[in-house]
Amino acid sequence: MLINAGRVLMLFVWAFLLLNVIHPFPKPLTYFVNVALFFMVIMHGLQLVLMRTTQPKGAEKLSGLMQAKVFFFGVFELLAWQKKNFPKQ
Repeated sequence: MLINAGRVLMLFVWAFLLLNVIHPFPKPLTYFVNVALFFMVIMHGLQLVLMRTTQPKGAEKLSGLMQAKVFFFGVFELLAWQKKNFPKQ
């Protein structure tokens, strides 16, 4: 339940950051939002790269949809993936 709430929150964050690209905010705010967008793209890209490189050799490759979900939802998608693939023992 909380993972889904986090996903929705991330959609709102992405929408806010991308809104600045389409319709720039007033001058001082636009710089901060651009830096936040850059930071978000770098961090989520690094999460995706780390997930892809730490996959075991025998595991199936990540689908394009899964990679997109990890990029857009970040840690919330990683938590959902971990919960699905590694249930409590």
